[in-house]
Amino acid sequence: MSQTLNAAIAVVGIDIGKNSFHIVGHDERLGGTLALAYSEKNHQTVVLIVEDEFLIRMDAVDMITSAGFEVVEAKDADEAIEILEGRLDITIVFTDVNMPGSMDGLKLAAAIRGRWPPIKIVATSGKAKLSADDLPSGSRFLAKPYSAREIVGTLRELTGVA
Repeated sequence: MSQTLNAAIAVVGIDIGKNSFHIVGHDERLGGTLALAYSEKNHQTVVLIVEDEFLIRMDAVDMITSAGFEVVEAKDADEAIEILEGRLDITIVFTDVNMPGSMDGLKLAAAIRGRWPPIKIVATSGKAKLSADDLPSGSRFLAKPYSAREIVGTLRELTGVA
């Protein structure tokens, strides 16, 4: 038996582009922000890389773009949150755990899961050793140094892209 949920959604913003649209709404009864996005832009998965070390971030960008993913970059969690608030096409956040700023990668992962539950999370660190219990459900951890094969394999596993 299927059930219908009636909701009154207040549209907060609409962005219509060529071959794409994004709608953001808010529903008090459901208690949160709702987002709908569609894009025909090569159907690329968009990965937000959050890494404070410039050279490590550039290396990750090269590995991930070489595998056919689109990449957006942030130097810390605060910048990542700003990007996530403005873009609805991000599918995965690939974040360092140890970063300066108002929150580290673990707090960022928790914030993402709370505000954007569909976004997949991959955390990475050369210092911390994390278990599944340390991250939101469905997240992955990669220890540094990681290889392109590890990153790409994990991203493809999370997105179902072969």
